[in-house]
Amino acid sequence: MSLHTLSMHDITSRFQKGEVSATEIVKHTFARIEKFEPSLDAFLSLCKERALEKAEKLDLKKKQNQPLGRLAAVPIAIKDNINVEGEITTCGSKFLTNFRAPFNATVIDLLEKEDAIIIGKTNCDEFAMGSSTENSAFKKTKNPWKLSCAPGGSSGGSAAAVAARIVPLALGSDTGGSIRQPGSLCGIIGFKPTYGWVSRYGLVAFGSSLDQIGPLTRSVADAALAMEVMGKHDKLDSTSIPKERPPLLSEMKKPVAGMTIGVPWQFLEDLEPEYKKSFEESIKVCKSLGMKVVDVDLSILKYSVAIYYIVATAEASTNLARFDGVRYGVRSKVAKTLDEVYDLSRQDGFGPEVKRRIILGTFVLSSGYQDAYYRKAQKVRSLVIKKYKEAFEKCDLIATPTSPFSAFELGSIKDPLQMYLADIYTIGADLAGLPAMSLPSGFTQDGRPIGLQLTGPQLGEPTVFQGAAAFEDATQFYKKIPELFV
Repeated sequence: MSLHTLSMHDITSRFQKGEVSATEIVKHTFARIEKFEPSLDAFLSLCKERALEKAEKLDLKKKQNQPLGRLAAVPIAIKDNINVEGEITTCGSKFLTNFRAPFNATVIDLLEKEDAIIIGKTNCDEFAMGSSTENSAFKKTKNPWKLSCAPGGSSGGSAAAVAARIVPLALGSDTGGSIRQPGSLCGIIGFKPTYGWVSRYGLVAFGSSLDQIGPLTRSVADAALAMEVMGKHDKLDSTSIPKERPPLLSEMKKPVAGMTIGVPWQFLEDLEPEYKKSFEESIKVCKSLGMKVVDVDLSILKYSVAIYYIVATAEASTNLARFDGVRYGVRSKVAKTLDEVYDLSRQDGFGPEVKRRIILGTFVLSSGYQDAYYRKAQKVRSLVIKKYKEAFEKCDLIATPTSPFSAFELGSIKDPLQMYLADIYTIGADLAGLPAMSLPSGFTQDGRPIGLQLTGPQLGEPTVFQGAAAFEDATQFYKKIPELFV
């Protein structure tokens, strides 16, 4: 079996048994990047020296019979808005082309402590603002299933790298669906944990009350392993949950017979026929596994996009104020006064989507409109949380499509508002801070992946993984590989 088709568990197992060296794994990974990256455009930078040095140290540890970590020799890719000490963190923006991270994000420390090997930083929408990875200042990542299509966003580079079998694990960040939506469009697992389950320390902030780091993998078991490694309380993050995390790998093996799935059918009325049929087939699979299906009322989610683009842009406006050409990033070369440094550095450094969201966020926070927009949106957000709690009194998990459509042609969506609607089914979990997973649930007639989303209550990670593992085992969609990347 080729190394690139192995799961994280299998890679570590073979390395520990001496069947393959860490150096061989790393060299094989970079060989695939060299072969496929010109057509895929998934990576913004590679960490060759760092990866080979880590591999050599791991091979020496193995030779000396020293204890090895749970992710020993597993190659991983990191979304380029997560800091890796000594590496450039661009956030997909021209503004940060000169920013070399002075410290590791907490998740990087946790992964490297378990002997994972960082391969490179992946492409993303600028400052994670987008649903297609077309807003990157550097390149447009392609979807491995159809290279003329977008991989989704904003974690499109990470999703494409995993779907193309370059790495078995990549990290993304999810503010309004930016792990799950590209996971769906690329036919892989994308998991957003409960807000506070994974430390945000070292993640460049977009919307601080929404952002979460999570894994993109090819199987539910690999996602569970990644979450067990990353899910630790962190004193450096004030929003980190100070509770012991349950063992997801063992919890996910529990039987699902008797579990109740809630479906907000009213919220799905406008779903296109092909995707509605696929979703209904997924619900039939759940029933065949012994799950009970009930209707739940989440009609309030029709307001979720409006709420999100008020709250998220307001927080983005505040968070991105630090990028002024003085403390961070590239300073304008033509600026002559302090005001020009601020204005021209931002004018040159930020792309159109980031500017659009900063302007919108500044507007909703302005003195004349804060009550009318921002505070009202926060009140409705509280109602969304309440409605989810009421729904979970009737069910264990909530099932919806991940996206209202499959991978779309690059450049085909011109209207920003239409692009924002790509997150209609994912935003609710972010607003309420809930765990949610997208997993492959079928394919369109022309072979593009379709995703199913399972959402759990707060701290309901074990239930989400339990239901997802049973669905994955029954359908086996995750085993299918894009033909160009076999």
